[in-house]
Amino acid sequence: MKHKKDVVDIVNDSRIGETVSVDKNTVGSLPVVKRVVLRPVGYPLRTVDEGKSPEITTDDAELFSAYATDQWNGTLVKKNSFLFDQYIYPDFAFKVVSCTPKEGHITYKTKIMLEKIVKPLSVSKVKVSAEDIIGQTKAKEKCLIIKKYLLEPAKFGEWAPKNVLFYGPPGTGKTMMALALANETQAAIFLSKATDLIGAHVGGGARRIHQLFENAVNCAPSIIFIDELDAIGLDRRFQSIRGDVSEVVNSLLSELDGLNPNLGVVTIGATNAPEILDPALRSRFEEEIEFTLPNREERVKLIELYAKRLPYRIEIDSDKIADMLEGFSGRDIKEKFLKALLHKAIISSRSIIDSQMVMEHLKSVISFKNERKVKQLYM
Repeated sequence: MKHKKDVVDIVNDSRIGETVSVDKNTVGSLPVVKRVVLRPVGYPLRTVDEGKSPEITTDDAELFSAYATDQWNGTLVKKNSFLFDQYIYPDFAFKVVSCTPKEGHITYKTKIMLEKIVKPLSVSKVKVSAEDIIGQTKAKEKCLIIKKYLLEPAKFGEWAPKNVLFYGPPGTGKTMMALALANETQAAIFLSKATDLIGAHVGGGARRIHQLFENAVNCAPSIIFIDELDAIGLDRRFQSIRGDVSEVVNSLLSELDGLNPNLGVVTIGATNAPEILDPALRSRFEEEIEFTLPNREERVKLIELYAKRLPYRIEIDSDKIADMLEGFSGRDIKEKFLKALLHKAIISSRSIIDSQMVMEHLKSVISFKNERKVKQLYM
């Protein structure tokens, strides 16, 4: 009779969540799983007031595979079964989304990988075209090269417009232009504010940057739009760089340098103040496109465009109002002037917005804007 330790081996059975005894002859006959793809699921239990499970990712696929096979060697797996981590995140569950062959046991020869899920920080579904943007003629002309590239990336090769900087006052159409480019070329667009890229932990920001660019490559043709770039890319002379911010900027610089080909991906940074950007960051953008405040003619068109969309009838002299709204952006005209005017009409239960109400509101808006300008001068 054979000794017990020669007859029995211990194999983890992920299908039933317990350890079972299997004859070594049986283990030898079980197929070896060549490839397993896992989806991070989370913890089996948590209290109601606890936060969500951590988002699991890896910086090195080979390293993760070695880590995974080391703890799950000998485990039986098949599609839809679960594996539980016992090292870094004890009891964190992974679901088997695919297995080759369909069922078998893991050995050190098994390649284990995380499922690639394209999960952008923000993908816009807003449909905007260049015609929706009043004015900005020069900006539109310069953006034509981006449009042509997104439509036919392969034609450009090393001469592709990879990194472009949009700059100008708030509310002048920088985000709208990016949305219009995406819409007109059927490209994916990944919208993010620069501060959203800072991670909660060391290394988190770098991972977010690399994941963002990886997602964009997987969805190419695509646009990465990073708003408020100066929030992380401020010239080092004006601030003491925090470690987490520096980490994000360095990762962003490496992506903008084009160490990876990223065919069909355009990165657009946006800022209100390009002059305060760190020179190292600003130099990575091969093209700078200015967005300006609307002139008188453009203000007239903006007033007429937004006035037509109001749910109330409005008595308004667009030419006269345009003269008085000098220095207002398109967003100012819509949000600070017309939207606030509509809200006043709703509150006062008016059926129309008459010219007297328009003028009274206009005076208050102009007075408020002038007060802010005076305060900014003395800050």
